[in-house]
Amino acid sequence: MEKYAIIGGHPLHGEVEIGGAKNAALAILAAAVMTDDPVTIENVPDVMDTNVLLQAMERIGVKIERPERHTVKMDSSDIYDCIIKDEYMKKIRASYYMVGALLGKYKRAEVPLPGGCNIGIRAIDQHIKGFKALGAKVSVSHGSIVAEAKELRGTHIFMDKVSVGATINIMMAATMATGKTIIENVAKEPHVVDLANFLNSMGANIKGAGTDVIRIKGVERLHSTVYTIIPDQIEAGTFMMAAAATRGDITVRNVIPKHLECITAKLQEIGCRIYEYDDAVRIVAKDPLSSTQVKTLPYPGFPTDMQPQMTVVLGLAQGTSIVTESIFDNRFKYADELVRMGAQVKVESNTAIITGVERYSGATISAPDLRAGAALALAAMAAEGETLIEDIHYIERGYEDFDTKLRGLGAKISKVKTERDLTKFRFQIAN
Repeated sequence: MEKYAIIGGHPLHGEVEIGGAKNAALAILAAAVMTDDPVTIENVPDVMDTNVLLQAMERIGVKIERPERHTVKMDSSDIYDCIIKDEYMKKIRASYYMVGALLGKYKRAEVPLPGGCNIGIRAIDQHIKGFKALGAKVSVSHGSIVAEAKELRGTHIFMDKVSVGATINIMMAATMATGKTIIENVAKEPHVVDLANFLNSMGANIKGAGTDVIRIKGVERLHSTVYTIIPDQIEAGTFMMAAAATRGDITVRNVIPKHLECITAKLQEIGCRIYEYDDAVRIVAKDPLSSTQVKTLPYPGFPTDMQPQMTVVLGLAQGTSIVTESIFDNRFKYADELVRMGAQVKVESNTAIITGVERYSGATISAPDLRAGAALALAAMAAEGETLIEDIHYIERGYEDFDTKLRGLGAKISKVKTERDLTKFRFQIAN
């Protein structure tokens, strides 16, 4: 198994280009099967999750071309099955988006229950509630979600809690339902808005995405489109935190600064200097960092996907910080790994109490999930000495060319598979 070998203690400097949003791409790729016409999607991140989804689509008859690394052309006119059996689909959370897409278009779907990172209970009750409200029969059988309907009819749905996945799934299913659908208490994340814009570009009639209420007037068919996915808010935030953790100076390019405001505000609060441009943000972290309090919340609040990275930064800030996780119930699994590196972190229920230390020290650690894995890599780059990070397949689920981009900023990082690879890396760094 490949590992990251990292020699830390060096501030990161320079510019980094952010790719397309993974979370938006997964929803948009799924929604593309809802038209028989050709669809071209640009700025698709080349990461494990998107590639697994595309592979599963090919196995039900979707024709897929990759004329360029980040461009996907899809033709779904010859789909011959609404049953997805791909074993790998169980490993990604976004597998359930195929339920909303296939149910919306073909009125039936059978998709493996979602997997992804083990960061806590992520129930699908709100998805099922929405599908049933639209007129579908839904069951869980042999590890799969099974949904079917003779007809989907528009209705009024009030979400019991804000759920990004359920908002996306219900929106797709309602797009081709008969009549009008109103969904209240919906998620407002940028990738929810991006999906709505994509569906509208194919002829859907969706209004209100980005607010508390989404209104959908069902249409009979969707048509061809060419669409570009928004930049990845979480990838951008991760590199912003890399500047803070290493006391560096990084310009993050190809971003929408509005989407990063909650991250920017916290970095400014702890002592970073932020410079915003039309499509870029520069983070300068030369001064000592101070402690703060952070609570994860649905957008536009502080994102749960940035909580581990923020905790790593606060572990190097002066004073005591408190981080409260209000979205998932098992998102502090990385804390033990961070403690191995010298951090002072105490987790009580859904709260981490962090007492800042002067520096981390290198250690052999393991990535427990996607975002925590990236956060531990940031800690390793700020640490004194060498760190080995195992289970980096989690990180590669959602970050394209992560080690390459970090090297471009001056990080001393390499993928290693054998002891010989590690010895070679150490030799190169020493010389």
